[in-house]
Amino acid sequence: MIESHDLYHEFPEHQATIRALMLSNDDFAKMMREYTEVDLKVARIEQRLDPASDLYAEELKQLRVRLKDRLYKMLVTSGNG
Repeated sequence: MIESHDLYHEFPEHQATIRALMLSNDDFAKMMREYTEVDLKVARIEQRLDPASDLYAEELKQLRVRLKDRLYKMLVTSGNG
């Protein structure tokens, strides 16, 4: 089974902050859209719906991690402010 990596699932304790930032912070919203697109690509590769080399799949996963880290930093910074 393919595990969900959407931010609402990854950080359930920050759901309200995610929604608020999506509405109020253009940079967060743009990065969130990019994260969602990358996550969907990874999921489709893992489900064997889209063909991809192992190298490309790993690059996408690394990008997803970097984006998630940046988004998380924005979440915790916003929550403290």
